[in-house]
Amino acid sequence: MTVKRMDNVGIVVEDIDAAIAFFTELGLTLEGRMPIEGEWAGRVTGVRGQRVEIAMMSTPDGHSRLELSRFDVPAIASDHRTAPVNSLEYLRVMFTVEDINDTLARLSKLGATVVGEVVNYEGIYRPCYIRGPEGILIGLAQQLGQLTSRENLMERKP
Repeated sequence: MTVKRMDNVGIVVEDIDAAIAFFTELGLTLEGRMPIEGEWAGRVTGVRGQRVEIAMMSTPDGHSRLELSRFDVPAIASDHRTAPVNSLEYLRVMFTVEDINDTLARLSKLGATVVGEVVNYEGIYRPCYIRGPEGILIGLAQQLGQLTSRENLMERKP
């Protein structure tokens, strides 16, 4: 059997309210928020005795979701917020935006900073990485031109 679809990407945060506000400003919608605890939850994650608050957010197209989690118990085991983008198992989430300049202006008011710079990739995209709330690495890209099958990044050969 193959995967039916990707359900969500999860990010652990300390300040779930700030993360919700940030991703709402980016254009995601809060679907729901709830506590998760109990013996069953620890059996799933391998973290016994956990007490977590989660917030599920969805993209405007309804195809992708982001799960924000704040652990009350146990304490956070490690912190990757300042890790560079080439760290093993480091997570970044990428979003396509309509206007990257407008998006950056709005998100900078919530503390976002550009990691490197916004570049023009072959007249197809204007991508950049930003650090969002708590240093979360987020990719943004504005599509400039029409993609052809030859230009499709997924079809490029190394």
